[in-house]
Amino acid sequence: MGSLDPVTSDPSTHSDHRATAPPARSDQTASVSTVSASDTSARTATGTEWWRDAVIYQVYPRSFKDSNGDGMGDLGGVTQKLPYLKHLGVDAVWLSPFYLSPQHDAGYDVADYRTVDPRFGSLEDFDRMREEAHRLGLKIIVDLVPNHTSEDHEWFRAALTSEPGSPERDRYMFREGRGENGEEPPNNWKSLFGGRAWTRVPDGQWYLHLFDSSQPDLNWENPEVWEEFRAILRFWLDRGADGFRVDVAHGMIKAPGLPDWDEQVHMVEGTDVQGAQDEPDGPSKTMDTGPYFDQDGVHEIYRDWHTVLQEYPGDRMLVVEAWVGPAERLARYVRPDEAQQAFNFDFLVAGWHRDRMRDTIEISLRANAAVGAPSTWVLSNHDTVRHASRYGLSSRTAYPNGIGAQDEQPHAGQGLRRARAAALVELSLPGSAYIYQGDELGLPEHTELPDAARQDPTFHRTAGSELGRDGARVPLPWSPVGDGLGFGPDPWLPQPESFAGITVDHQLGDPQSTLNLYRRALELRHRLDLGAAEFAWHPLSEGDQDVLAYTMTCGTGETVLVAANLGESEVGFDELSRGELLLASGQNAVVNDRLSVDSAVWLRLK
Repeated sequence: MGSLDPVTSDPSTHSDHRATAPPARSDQTASVSTVSASDTSARTATGTEWWRDAVIYQVYPRSFKDSNGDGMGDLGGVTQKLPYLKHLGVDAVWLSPFYLSPQHDAGYDVADYRTVDPRFGSLEDFDRMREEAHRLGLKIIVDLVPNHTSEDHEWFRAALTSEPGSPERDRYMFREGRGENGEEPPNNWKSLFGGRAWTRVPDGQWYLHLFDSSQPDLNWENPEVWEEFRAILRFWLDRGADGFRVDVAHGMIKAPGLPDWDEQVHMVEGTDVQGAQDEPDGPSKTMDTGPYFDQDGVHEIYRDWHTVLQEYPGDRMLVVEAWVGPAERLARYVRPDEAQQAFNFDFLVAGWHRDRMRDTIEISLRANAAVGAPSTWVLSNHDTVRHASRYGLSSRTAYPNGIGAQDEQPHAGQGLRRARAAALVELSLPGSAYIYQGDELGLPEHTELPDAARQDPTFHRTAGSELGRDGARVPLPWSPVGDGLGFGPDPWLPQPESFAGITVDHQLGDPQSTLNLYRRALELRHRLDLGAAEFAWHPLSEGDQDVLAYTMTCGTGETVLVAANLGESEVGFDELSRGELLLASGQNAVVNDRLSVDSAVWLRLK
């Protein structure tokens, strides 16, 4: 071993149409040229802004920490645990919505964008949290929901009491129905949460809601909507927010005429366990777009917001949730005058499959470098089955819309081994990485939630045919003692029994734990500046042994080889005996100079 002791363990025990928008600019870099794998390192985007290589931790506030004993996490709980996040080694904290909301969709139905829901605290609690975060050197990223509001928003309440064609209704997507008496919806669009995407009001008009009926879509052809969201951005920037995560970032502009489109798009687009495919050249599944997603006009919104952020110091940023493909199309959202980052969902859905993961990395780096933007890497979030459970299913590329007690149950040991190895891949790649709360603990999905406990509107609108996202949103386990495993009394979702053995307190004291693996990986990432290092494929990635391998050449001149074995048998290669082992995903990751199955290492090359 070298001077850096490795942390190891064995975890097995469309059109640009908007009549009232600002004039369109020339479309920059609409297509991205092809770059071979050998050219990738030379095209890696560089820059000095903090967000280019930041590690950002997603807090789902209602499930992070309860500070007042009401069963739901809150901003006070986040403030309490900020030292934990600093100790973990992240650079920024993204908080899912904490605005005033009836909570029909866990806060993504916003009733007031300028205040905090009393369930989570107050504006003063936000200010205290932001002040403490900044004192610790952590950035704060606020979630923004611009595609729709809550039905409780004052604008929508005014629309319902106003006449058809009124200015109040023009803020939303109200339309006359079809049929002799307008009894049929304006088109055949389906809600992502199940059922149709239109609801009729008493005077006969219909309003569009791509999600729940309690979430009416805004009309982004209305200049008042534009001005309102500029003001919302400035409100939170004035309070010290360092950036925004943009929800449904590809959805605000709809195709002219709202044409019929007879497809069902799911909130979490994937395959069921039985239907998952393992073909090496099978595409990673991202959301179909249709006439209401990824329309060209949406880019003018981000150009407009970019200018707002430029008014403020400190490299403020936007990261967009845009389920679009291919990667060249997604890269359009992060051109120099638009957003700063876009979530790389192709990486998330690639599965534990060498060729799919390799191709996703290659294509993402190439497409983003062509527009001068960093790539982002994410394995799980609040909308997906946790990857420690996905990786434990029989299919390497399974991406189910939830896992229930009646479904195939993940193999816990296999899933955790692969999750730990995948973390070493994610945290070593150039660009920015996102950690969903609990990833650092190796948390599995709660696969045995009783139906009576489920709150996701997807579950209820589909009569249970889609389980929804509750299994990934279970409150965190902080301690083996105390109510709700240290989260607080009567958690809003029940925790599985397995959480009792993998609490934060358990893992802090165990040098072999997943938490300590993440801590050492983040320490090394920062020390070596891996997020800004030059990437190049290693020949092992082109072989037939299912090894994902690449080198990261750091600014100091040091070179780190990252190798992950995604195959069925152990693999030997020269660098295992010649290189200095910096980090290993498991205690038995390397045996007799051979890389074990479902394992990964970081090696300093000499």
